Amino acid sequence: MDDIFLPATLPCGRTVENRLVKVAMYEHLASFNGGPPNSYHHDLYSEWAKHGWGIIVTGNVQISSRHLSLGRDIIIPERLTDESLAPFKKLAACIHGLRPREDGTSAASANGTLAIMQLNHPGRQSSNFIGGRAPFQPPMGPSPVRVGSGSDTGLMTSMVHSIMFQTPRTMTSSDIDEMVQDFVRGAQTAYRSGFDGIQLHAAHGYLLAQFLSPKSNKRTDRYSVDNALELIHDIVSLIRSAVPKDFILSIKLNAADYSDAGPSKESPLSQTETRALNHILTMASWGSIDIIEISGGDYEKPDFMNAGPSSKSHRQAFFARFSHQALRALDSLPRDASSPPMPLILLTGGLRTPSLLRSAIVSRHADLLGIGRGSVLCPDLPSVLRKRNGNPAQWDDVPFQQEPDLNMPLILDYWPVSWAWGRVPKIKLIGAGVSMAWYVVAIRHLANTAVDGAAYNVVTETGRGALGSLLQMWAWTPRRCADSHWHRTSYYWLFSVILAITVAAFVYPF
Repeated sequence: MDDIFLPATLPCGRTVENRLVKVAMYEHLASFNGGPPNSYHHDLYSEWAKHGWGIIVTGNVQISSRHLSLGRDIIIPERLTDESLAPFKKLAACIHGLRPREDGTSAASANGTLAIMQLNHPGRQSSNFIGGRAPFQPPMGPSPVRVGSGSDTGLMTSMVHSIMFQTPRTMTSSDIDEMVQDFVRGAQTAYRSGFDGIQLHAAHGYLLAQFLSPKSNKRTDRYSVDNALELIHDIVSLIRSAVPKDFILSIKLNAADYSDAGPSKESPLSQTETRALNHILTMASWGSIDIIEISGGDYEKPDFMNAGPSSKSHRQAFFARFSHQALRALDSLPRDASSPPMPLILLTGGLRTPSLLRSAIVSRHADLLGIGRGSVLCPDLPSVLRKRNGNPAQWDDVPFQQEPDLNMPLILDYWPVSWAWGRVPKIKLIGAGVSMAWYVVAIRHLANTAVDGAAYNVVTETGRGALGSLLQMWAWTPRRCADSHWHRTSYYWLFSVILAITVAAFVYPF
């Protein structure tokens, strides 16, 4: 397990103290309709900061207040002032282990963990009602293609997509220029707040991924899918010119969107994977990217949100294969003394045991190891792995921590309920959302709890199933934070949203 704790040097010159990365997780902790980091975020990241992660990446921080994902997103301020940056500075200090104590003092030095802020724009996946816009005002996207409109789904799934998402308004050149500047402003926010770098979210079907995907980008101008990588290059170049050379620049990419055929005898990669691999090689040639995270899926095929062990095993194998191909391709590039350093590959998904972590490094499937939901179940994972390092035979194949059981209620196994249930349409997005809700509730629990080694077990301490988690995720207000108009009035109309989601959730087996 010593390989996991070896340091790694990034192209920008910064050193990662070990290979363990707490990757982005959606927190759902901000005030309703979005806002800055608050005391819940500060407490949450202070807990992760105690345990020796190499890198900690925040949940997605939205660059536009008019394009939110699920209503309680952190938002980049429109004007960067001492006042607007203060909550972000505190968040960076928390990740670095420098949060001021109650007596006004703080740690003498930082913990060595690198703090990365993930920047995002949901684009067409910004939902109705809680997306930061007036009701029925459409979001923006590369082309007027609604979520779910091009997929082969049933009537019920299509209805849910049409209720949750509108057909986006096609972005003009001016809209795109503004979006690019918003990403630059996000990077400036991170730098001025004390973060070590940023991650551009170009996966999971969000706006940057929409430009890169032929199913959501039907443009024929300079922003067509064939030219979309130039848009990413513009963003990267402008950010690089606005921050110091040692500021970390990372990007999260889709390895595949599960929409095409798999590997063939002629090629170990599918067409979509081959295209993604070419993107990685092109980005590597820029000499500006430090880390490329491998991920996949979107709201139409939300495999990235599922939590079942079988789902994790499939995703882990899928992404490990692709990341291995990416590393091999990067290693094979012709190089000389003037060639830029290669970006490190970050593998995320299904890494649930020490043996999987170690094999990913030893087998050259990844340079860095991304832990998402495992960081919620076992926030002190780096400390746990160090303790277990002396007895690999006992711990190698043991999951880090107990995982939630979000299977169907037992009553659904009995006739005639089972007969009726079998005829109910199943909606993947709602089902994946149920899984996500459990982890959102667990994250809130972590923000209020001091982790104490083996004594911490979020599964038994929260004691909630799928439906209870879904209700608690939405029926919550951050009482510790300063109220806003949206905060005070959210309960009155959010109840109808809760009811609608609860009813919709019954069409998926949780």
